[in-house]
Amino acid sequence: MKEKIAEKIVEAPPLTPGMIHTVYFWLKSDVTPEEKQQLLRELNKLKAIKSVQRAFIGPPSATEARTVVDNTYDYAFILWFEDVAAQEAYQIDPIHLAFVEKNQHLWTKVVVYDSDVL
Repeated sequence: MKEKIAEKIVEAPPLTPGMIHTVYFWLKSDVTPEEKQQLLRELNKLKAIKSVQRAFIGPPSATEARTVVDNTYDYAFILWFEDVAAQEAYQIDPIHLAFVEKNQHLWTKVVVYDSDVL
């Protein structure tokens, strides 16, 4: 798939089967804007882990309110791995372990959904 960006053609990597690891974070009510920026910087560091193929970070979108939509979280972190073994390697990577240690005081709740990509 090709995408034209500012008059430059960018070749997107092909989509292949794998595994999606989606993490939702609910932050404590007293988290400061500076702490939110710290969390985003630290989440971006996780993209450097060797087994991560793709990663996306973002807050809930301003989509239409519907009963099936949960937009109560503060940030979603979505990772694409080649397979479950790659995701398991991510879990024990020192960068990931340092992320949890440094930032776990910022959230009240974390929910993970893991899905196979067919």
